[in-house]
Amino acid sequence: MDRYTALQVFRSVAELNSFAEAGRRLGLSSAAISKNIAELEAYVGARLINRTTRRMALTEEGRIYLEHVTRGLDALTEADEALHPIKAAARGTLRVTAPMTVALTQLSAAIPQFLSRYPDLKLDLHLDDRRVDLIRDGFDLAIRGTDNLEDSSLVARKLAVMRHVLCAAPSYFEAHGKPATPADLKSLNCLRFGLSMHGDIWEFRNGERTERIAINARYSVNSSLAIRDALREGFGVSLTPYPYVDADLKTGRLQCALEDWDTVDTTLYAVYPSRQHVAPKIRAFLDFLIETFGQESDTRSGGSHN
Repeated sequence: MDRYTALQVFRSVAELNSFAEAGRRLGLSSAAISKNIAELEAYVGARLINRTTRRMALTEEGRIYLEHVTRGLDALTEADEALHPIKAAARGTLRVTAPMTVALTQLSAAIPQFLSRYPDLKLDLHLDDRRVDLIRDGFDLAIRGTDNLEDSSLVARKLAVMRHVLCAAPSYFEAHGKPATPADLKSLNCLRFGLSMHGDIWEFRNGERTERIAINARYSVNSSLAIRDALREGFGVSLTPYPYVDADLKTGRLQCALEDWDTVDTTLYAVYPSRQHVAPKIRAFLDFLIETFGQESDTRSGGSHN
């Protein structure tokens, strides 16, 4: 028995006081109407309708049941109708989690412009460099940075690739010397980003040559902005994503070193639960992220986080 159909049949029969009229309303045969009523009565364990070949009437149990069925079906109809505007336009509350430094340096300034496009949308943005559980914590979308995208049931949309640069303040290089090779880093004060997957070993590549330098940092911190502050103060040298220090490098407040060596990249992804039935609010934010980060390709299955 399809219980929802049976309830609709029961309500229609009761309202129209006719099996035949209920069949015409619902597009069902008289046999199907009778079958649904019989199965519903068997399910609830009570006779709901007294019927003869000429007449029908609700039993006392039927009248009580109809009152509750009517309220329940009306509530379901209202629930379906409530979703129509949400399905048609970007509205409701969108919960997003993102790394703090990524958001503050590349995203947050554009958020007001995004929200001005969608006056019926609310954004609940959580900034946290730790990786949260997208499903368990109830987020619609996460921005993730990784150099190794692992398999997952989630969907990941590539946004941008951030190359890393080795840099320090000019005063630090003047006092301690500018490294000419990765091995020179062993004598320098290296600043370590505590949440990085490659924070303890810095890898450098030059053609077919690869050098991996173990970092023994006096200062380890889980914020790239804190790393940048220490660099500005001339406290040491660090390997950090270029966008975080772009302005400082352009003004000369910081300087790069080992520029002829390649190093790690961090790829930014927008991660969300499913390709199926993507809500307009999520689609709108994805389009905004693609526009903001300027990456127009590589939609793929899998994600680095659950």
